[in-house]
Order: sequence, then structure tokens, then C-alpha cells
Amino acid sequence: MRRSTPRLAGVALVMTAGLVLAGCSSKSTGGGGGGSTSGATGGSSASSSLSIQPLVQVDATGKKVAAAGGSTAADPAGDGSAKCSNISIGMAGALTGPNAALGTNILNGLKLAVDQHNKANAGCQVTVKQFDTEGDPQKATQVAPQIVSDTSVIGLLGPAFSGETKATGSIFNQAGLLSLTASATNPGLTTNGWNNFFRGLGNDNSQGGAIASYMKDTLGYKKVCVIQDDSDYGIGLATVVAKTLGSVAVSSCNAKVKTGDKDFSAAVQLVKDASPDAVYYGGYYAEAAPLLSQLRQGGVTAAFASGDGTNDPEFVKQAGDASKGAYLTCPCGPAPDKFAADYKAMFSVAPGVYSVEAYDLGTIMLKGIDKGITARGDLVKFVSSYDGAGLAKNYKWDSTGELASASTWVYQVK
Repeated sequence: MRRSTPRLAGVALVMTAGLVLAGCSSKSTGGGGGGSTSGATGGSSASSSLSIQPLVQVDATGKKVAAAGGSTAADPAGDGSAKCSNISIGMAGALTGPNAALGTNILNGLKLAVDQHNKANAGCQVTVKQFDTEGDPQKATQVAPQIVSDTSVIGLLGPAFSGETKATGSIFNQAGLLSLTASATNPGLTTNGWNNFFRGLGNDNSQGGAIASYMKDTLGYKKVCVIQDDSDYGIGLATVVAKTLGSVAVSSCNAKVKTGDKDFSAAVQLVKDASPDAVYYGGYYAEAAPLLSQLRQGGVTAAFASGDGTNDPEFVKQAGDASKGAYLTCPCGPAPDKFAADYKAMFSVAPGVYSVEAYDLGTIMLKGIDKGITARGDLVKFVSSYDGAGLAKNYKWDSTGELASASTWVYQVK
């Protein structure tokens, strides 16, 4: 959910209330996704009916914008005449550990695109090679050389989290390997001079600014407590939110927590003493769920908002009824009906956060392969000059690797 002002283009986006967008974002060191339920209220009968539903699409200033649609999204199947051999697309991200939900969303989106391509192109069978980083920067630096040394890998979807991207970016840049992320949103990633790195979504400046402005100007909150975890993602997002909120952000209750924390009593007390209208959390759902549960148990009734790192069904599952009414953002929009049906048919689950972006980015790489590209450097050049519609948005990048336009979706647990 964080972008500068990307638009959702391509196949018409039908916002189905029952379609929950799973986990997401540009994470960093550990923390998000699927972990412990300690401290959460768990699954009450009422919470089982709750889901994350799209509310409104906004620009970087928090103003409502219309969702763009169309029927010109690129098709990974192409024209069926592609020829290639020994070509692979790599995927790097958390496939195990507390953030595995996000990585799986992205991996499955890529797999769907490649499956549709391979069924239509008997003469070009592309392989998906997955590399599990557990979302941890240190683990990612150990995995990165394995990716680079596999000469069949012509392009990489990932890394998924901001911290691991920061830690490995120079390795992929030196190898000239395309690094196309569907979820890493820390703004600083495109300031390192990596000409091989492209972000398929808006960064935290656009996401953080959008939700902060929406909370302040549209929802009318006058006092907001900003809490952040210790990841590159959480710190960057919370910093932008606090800066945009200005005097609305109450410094006395701005708290810091750590990924892996289970006891948030200190933060709860700070918030309770401040009596804010709302609490904003920058971090992942593994901590957001127990934090919100403990806030409610502590008598805090303030509204709760967080970013794409929390925008996952696991947040609702772990926080239970406490999650009701929570505002969650993402630089990703609702999945189109056909994509959702194809995804569910292949994986037996609904698409998650960034599944559509992963599908789109995989499709772009497949289009390059279908044009006969076999060298890593040539695929980087292909992406740098790409301009075309996907299911989620139009993809065109500036010289730094940022999307030319980006927008944010606001969701709510209902």
C-alpha cells in the first residue's frame, strides 16, 4: 500500500468484500508475517466473520482518487511462439519463519504467471527457482551468492523485505542481475545508485504520507500516538507518518518496540496516559496483532492504523475481535476477479498482498524472455525502458528505479 501515486490499470478491479488481501510490504529484519499468537485474543466466533476489505484509493496527500481500469494488461502467455532454453526466474524472500505469508503471496503470484506462460509456449519452458531468506538480512547475504552463481537465473523477483534488499543490493548490482521487488518500500533503496533495482510499488514516503494525511484531514484525528518496530521498514514508515502528522503526533506516547516482542505493556501505558484519538503502528502483523490486543485489554479504545506489513489475514486471525475497525494501507489494490479465480484454482487459497504485483512483474520479465533476451544485462535494459499496463497498475520507471506514478489503498477490517 505505499506508493507515490501509482495507478491501478489493466483489467477492471472488482473490490470483492470477501477477498482478503494478505500480508505485504517492504519489510526488513524479521518480525512480520505469520508468527506467534501470544498476546492475541485469538479466534472468537465473531472474529471469524471479520476480513480486510478495500475502503478507498488515495493519492500521496490522502485525497480520494478513482481506480483506473482497462483491458490492456500484459498477458504472460504472450503469442505462444517464444523459444528459449535453460532460463529461470529467481524469487528471494521469506518462505519460512514469521514472515512466510508475504513471501508465499509473492512466490505464488510469480508461479501463476510462469505457469500460464509455459502452458502457452511449448518452446520456452521457464523455471521458477525459489530462495528462502526468512526475511532476515543476514540470512539473505548468505543466499544472495547462490542466486548470482546460478547462471540460469536471468532475473530476480525480490528481495521481498527492505532490510534484506539493503543488505544484498550491492551483490546483485555488481552481478548485473535484475532485482525487481514487489514489496520492499523503504525510500532509501533507490538512492544507492543500483541501476539493476526497480520497485514495483510506491515507497513509504507515499504510503506513509497518504495514511497520515487521511487520518488527519479525512478522519479528523487530533491526537495520534506513533509506535514503530526496529526494522528498516517500520522505522522508515513511522518516521514519514509522524512527520506528516506534525503536531497531531503526540511525542509523549511515541513508542519503540522490537520485532519478536510479546509484552507491550510499556507502550500500552504510554498510549493510555495520552488518551489519543488513534494509534499508528509501523511494523509487521506478528507484533501488530498482540500490540492491538493488549491495547484493547488495557482499555484503550483509540482507532488503530498500520501499513502493508500488517495488512494480512493473519493479523485478523491473531488479533481476533480487537482487529475490528483497524485501518490498513497498501500500495496494492484488490485482485481482479479472473486473477483471483485462477490463483485460487492453482493454490486453493485467495491471493494475498502483492500476489498481483508479483504476477505483473513476473509477466514483464517473461515478455523480455519471449523477445529472445538471454543475458542479464539485456533484461535490466528491457525493464528500464518498459511502459505497459499490468493487472495492478501501469509499470513505468524513472531513472532511479521508482515507479513514475503511485497510489495507496486504504483497507479496513470489517
